[in-house]
Amino acid sequence: MTTGALIFAFDNPDIDYTKMAAWSAYRIKQYLNIPVAVVTDSESVCKYSIFDKIIYSQPTWDGNQRYFDDIGKAVPWRNANRVDAYNLTPWERTVVLDADYVVNSDNLSPYIHSSKDFLCYRWAMDATSGQLSDWSLNYFGNKNFPMWWATVMIFNKSNMAKFIFDSMTMIRNNWNHYRDLYGIHQTQYRNDYALSISLGIVSGHTLKVDAIQGGLITINPNVTLDYTDGYFSLYYKDANNRLRHQVIAGTDFHAMGKRQLGDIIETDQRKGLFDTGIQHR
Repeated sequence: MTTGALIFAFDNPDIDYTKMAAWSAYRIKQYLNIPVAVVTDSESVCKYSIFDKIIYSQPTWDGNQRYFDDIGKAVPWRNANRVDAYNLTPWERTVVLDADYVVNSDNLSPYIHSSKDFLCYRWAMDATSGQLSDWSLNYFGNKNFPMWWATVMIFNKSNMAKFIFDSMTMIRNNWNHYRDLYGIHQTQYRNDYALSISLGIVSGHTLKVDAIQGGLITINPNVTLDYTDGYFSLYYKDANNRLRHQVIAGTDFHAMGKRQLGDIIETDQRKGLFDTGIQHR
């Protein structure tokens, strides 16, 4: 069975997802030791030799905009093609990763090599507290429907996975109907919502879903993310307005502040750490 990672990277004027995906690919190979394919429409991808396969695809673009706190405005959000992962992947077992999911350990390895047909994260955890993130990151809609995260999806080429992705496609293509049905106030389509609704449908509404244990560690944009001397650090103020410093080691995380992660990647690129070859940190 072939096993590999798949990253979707559709740039917009404010976020270079292609460069982010290349940086991520080096870390995937370092910690997980699997090949990486990228799905993109960018010709600039050719300058990154790290990708084992390049899959050109045009993004589904319906005018979606998404507001990013650290950028301070809404930017074009061309990320509705995640439902195509099953049909586009060159691998028999695939690890779909967001470009801004930072692989910082081998913690996904047992799940990558398990026999489960589909796995993803159920819970989002706040990196600063180690506790569950707020309601909006774990439930959605006026029905308080539980949210599973499309940030990491691990699947086999199987009937189960195909049913899930086919259902996600149906939900995306009929988004206004499902918004009304689940009481979702946001107008923009979200992969996480589509995945969650799909898992509800495919499980026969039992919500019995195989999940990656623990939580998806999330770093909110209001937390300063830094990378120095091989360690990721967080700087933030606690409930008493005191400045806190925390080091992240031995765990992956989802960097929700795209500009901060982009600055780290720019620094690594200037140092030649991911264009010319992987550097073990």
